[in-house]
Amino acid sequence: MQPSLHFFTPKHQSLLQTQSPLFTCKFIVNPAKKTVPRNPLPLLSSPAPSRSPPHPEVVEPMVQRERSNVLVPQHPNYPVHLNRFQKLAAVALDKIETSVIMRLEKNHVLPKMVDPEVQISGNFAPVEECPVHHGLEVVGRIPACLRGVYVRNGANPMFAPSGGHHLFDGDGMIHAVSLGLGNKASYSCRYTRTSRLVQEARFGRCMFPKPIGELHGHLGLARLGLYMARAGLGLVDGSHGTGVANAGLVYFNGRLLAMSEDDLPYHVKITGDGDLETIGRFNFSDQIDCPLIAHPKLDPVTGDLHTLNYNVLKKPYLKYFRFDKFGRKSGDLHVDIDQATMIHDFAITENFVVIPDHQMVFKLSEMIRGGSPVVYNKNKTSRFGVLQQNDVVGSGIQWINVPNCFCFHLWNAWEEISDTGDKIIVVIGSCMNPPDSIFNESKDTFRSELSEIRMNIRTRQSTQRVIVSGMNLEAGQVNGQYLGQKTRFVYLAIADPWPKCSGMAKVDLQTGKVTKFMYGTWRYGGEPFFVPDKKQTCNRNGNEDEGYIMGLVRDEKKEMSEMVIVKGSSMEQVAAIRLPSRVPYGFHGTFISQEELRRQVI
Repeated sequence: MQPSLHFFTPKHQSLLQTQSPLFTCKFIVNPAKKTVPRNPLPLLSSPAPSRSPPHPEVVEPMVQRERSNVLVPQHPNYPVHLNRFQKLAAVALDKIETSVIMRLEKNHVLPKMVDPEVQISGNFAPVEECPVHHGLEVVGRIPACLRGVYVRNGANPMFAPSGGHHLFDGDGMIHAVSLGLGNKASYSCRYTRTSRLVQEARFGRCMFPKPIGELHGHLGLARLGLYMARAGLGLVDGSHGTGVANAGLVYFNGRLLAMSEDDLPYHVKITGDGDLETIGRFNFSDQIDCPLIAHPKLDPVTGDLHTLNYNVLKKPYLKYFRFDKFGRKSGDLHVDIDQATMIHDFAITENFVVIPDHQMVFKLSEMIRGGSPVVYNKNKTSRFGVLQQNDVVGSGIQWINVPNCFCFHLWNAWEEISDTGDKIIVVIGSCMNPPDSIFNESKDTFRSELSEIRMNIRTRQSTQRVIVSGMNLEAGQVNGQYLGQKTRFVYLAIADPWPKCSGMAKVDLQTGKVTKFMYGTWRYGGEPFFVPDKKQTCNRNGNEDEGYIMGLVRDEKKEMSEMVIVKGSSMEQVAAIRLPSRVPYGFHGTFISQEELRRQVI
């Protein structure tokens, strides 16, 4: 497989002022798999076809273990701006990589969680960019309230890995489905032009280490040293960030922001034609210089955007701050935790911020011992910090132990008053077991159970109960107009067979009733996204489940991708939009209404 595509870079950053050259993405393909030639894509400015082509036969590539010659071609592609000394140094470092590091890596059997043969095979394999395709086939009727663009982020590695690769390591690609009048729809997908990807495009291969897939043990330290040598010689520049922007998406204050926890967000523009264009790293008008987690929380009442930053190297390990609806930042609030901890998500209520401090921690010293820097600390007791939103110093944070709890995602939280007059914080999340399931292999059966956690602010006591047992529920949300307030329904992916998702579930939190929408045999999807019917729920006075759920689905047998739209109240499909090319399984998405797009900052 050898797709070629033209590559554009943000124009306003000094590092990225010149257009990157045409480059190719090379994967060794399993010869037993049938391949389809891929043609060069047009430039972003090229006119899009007026109508989608029929569904192409799609290859499902599998990267082989013989990776020694994948990334270092016979004639290395060194950027023209390098001087003679830099080119000589680059050749020497390449030789060290291929003759020493990669040779030693070949002697190690990769765990499944970082084996490219597993992590980027089937419909987890990457695809090339797709320009805007109009006139898509629509089965059924698109609801009138869904005028806008559904966007979903995901990992789509541009270059084949030379060592280990975790699903979270791939370059960010956004898929956009635009819904318009007259039952019309269009589709496009584009890479987010991160600083990392732009630089690697100049070399035509990976130049930055993969944080999860490669940074393990002594060879991980060697990879890190190789990167530092390249950076010290000016071959690569990490000062503009090294993130991949592949996880979360949030539309805030007129901007679509692509998020990953290792960098600032990236501002991506949605064009009038439904295409995507990377504007660049976004520092909120010079108000931040640190990474943000992938799941900021947008308060539907105040319009504030709440977020966290965690640091794996030094204290303060955790900071909380927020931006008001005009984008003005509050002061940093240092949250006192003892260890650098992976905090992928958190929750807000009307008055509080709820911060998990769980058992997945960062311990870089483990690399010296030959292990992973991401560690499951079984001796640590999981807890939640409950922080007043108006607390400016953090001294009032209350830590409440919740043993044997690891929630990678939290769906909502709210405040209640107990019979004795105590304030109770209620948290709804999916508790994952084993806690390190995403990062390490385990003999234990994977479970992700929708649970309710109740914490008494006065007594600092907690209770935990499983709402739905025997079903893995991961990735989803509540009606966003109720975020931070008591909700009755939550919409989640049925994560079975893990890590694929065979359907979506609507869970009644009061009764525990589960209403399923199953995709069908050989059909799998991802995160369902709920869009309220604003005619019914404006100002949160209507029925909470009046709206529609949308998600991307892949039929692995028919080799077709589509977006399905399901009515929230009945969980019955009302429309399906056939997409012109394969859409890999991905992460998180959002919907941007036509009204919001009119206020887009361009």
